[in-house]
Amino acid sequence: MYFLHGLDSSGNGTKGQFFARNFPQVVRPDFAGSLPERLKQLTALCTRHHKLLFIGSSFGGLMATCYAIQHPQQVARLILLAPALNFADYHPPATQLQVPTLVVVGQHDAVTPAADVTRLAKATFADLEINIADDDHLLHATFHRLDWQHLLAG
Repeated sequence: MYFLHGLDSSGNGTKGQFFARNFPQVVRPDFAGSLPERLKQLTALCTRHHKLLFIGSSFGGLMATCYAIQHPQQVARLILLAPALNFADYHPPATQLQVPTLVVVGQHDAVTPAADVTRLAKATFADLEINIADDDHLLHATFHRLDWQHLLAG
């Protein structure tokens, strides 16, 4: 299990600290650089692993999605929190991914607007659940209310 942080955050940000306290089995690496550089760092960490569960926040959600497109056989499930699927360089794959995916996005999110994320997620994932929350990009009101025990148990 990996938590992939957002662009200007770290594995030790607010969400990362939540996982450290409550779910220490969640690995929280730090990433830097461009999307290709971050994906290279993630690939180096995950090369020998299978049945990966990624929790991706914002840019980390984009990273998790791109990794799943490149390595679908390695990814068991995705939990994407306000994923940056609206990033200019992102394009859904020609064939939808079969990876079970939960997307949580805030209806008041100005960074990753719910309408854009929903459209792109539907084009990307065949097995998709979308939760549009009464929240903004940081999902402060929603994040702690998610049933993490259940979500991480599979």
